Amino acid sequence: MSGFDRGLAALAQYRERAGSVTVSRGHVEEIPDNDGGVVEVKLGVWISNTKTRRAKLAGEQLDRLAALGLDWR
Repeated sequence: MSGFDRGLAALAQYRERAGSVTVSRGHVEEIPDNDGGVVEVKLGVWISNTKTRRAKLAGEQLDRLAALGLDWR
């Protein structure tokens, strides 16, 4: 799973639980990994970095973010 996919999975999980995509910069979300364990995703940092680099994202990636409530176009 790519870093983008991990971040997106963490964002989807957070949104499902919290009902929002407003995440503090220091928030860490734990998501299940393929081995039955968990992976910690620094979700607040991931969102900030992804937004800063949004010009470099593919259209499909921007579509996936928009579907979760982060439409940065």
